[in-house]
Amino acid sequence: MKRKILVVACSVALLLAAGACKKKQEPVPQTNMPGQQMPAGQPGMPPGQPGMPPGQPGMPPGQPVVMPKGETKIVMPDAVKGQWKAVVLQVESKATKKTAEYTVDLNSDFKVPNSNLKITVGEFLPDFRMNGLEMTSGSNEPNNPAVGVRVFDGSKQVFPAPGKKWGWLYAKFPTMHPFEHPEFSILLKGGVKKG
Repeated sequence: MKRKILVVACSVALLLAAGACKKKQEPVPQTNMPGQQMPAGQPGMPPGQPGMPPGQPGMPPGQPVVMPKGETKIVMPDAVKGQWKAVVLQVESKATKKTAEYTVDLNSDFKVPNSNLKITVGEFLPDFRMNGLEMTSGSNEPNNPAVGVRVFDGSKQVFPAPGKKWGWLYAKFPTMHPFEHPEFSILLKGGVKKG
């Protein structure tokens, strides 16, 4: 009798364990990162995840990021505030395959030579992190450099999607929410510290 009860108890425990494992494997829906065109998230995966910048501490590897709805805001830590003066952007002509690098001051506009493109450069976060609707920097070290930009072709905003405030370019994850244009690509090479 004790043996039958033990077998039944073990069977129930195995079934419960198997059911718990299945729940952990269910996919989490992925949504747009606020201010981004959809390819996420996430950029918010832990370091080492291909195609995704770190920014969601404690997230298990391989899990898509679920973004809350609402307006995002940039929270600039005191350790980062005023420490960076510009970013280096690389612009490539897709027709000629020629690239040029430009140093652009933060919070300024830059007209791309020989084009109708204007880039509005916003804030630079050297160690980009995203926590819910807040974008911030985990430190003042360039561990995950990112810059908020808006790109206009003539008077039309083409990046991010119209109505969004900022699109983000990531130096270490250039294919994460990239600027897409038939003639040009724009990449973030890095930040320029003050003095």
